[in-house]
Amino acid sequence: MNKKKAVIRYKPNTFDILEEGDHVICAVSKKIIPLENLNYWNVELQEAYYSPVEAQKKYEVLGKKS
Repeated sequence: MNKKKAVIRYKPNTFDILEEGDHVICAVSKKIIPLENLNYWNVELQEAYYSPVEAQKKYEVLGKKS
C-alpha cells in the first residue's frame, strides 16, 4: 500500500479512478478501505463504506431524515 488516498467517481456497479491511490476512507467509520476490497458505496452521495454494516447505518440515518 502506497498510503495515497484515491479520488473515485462511484457509478452503479463500478467506479472510475480519477486520481490514483490505493485506498479510500469509509464515510461512516473512517476506516481505510484498500481499493481491491472496495465493494460498498452510494452513487448519489459519492461515499464509500467499509462493509454492509456501515452501509446499513448510513441507510438508517438517511431514512430518519426523510
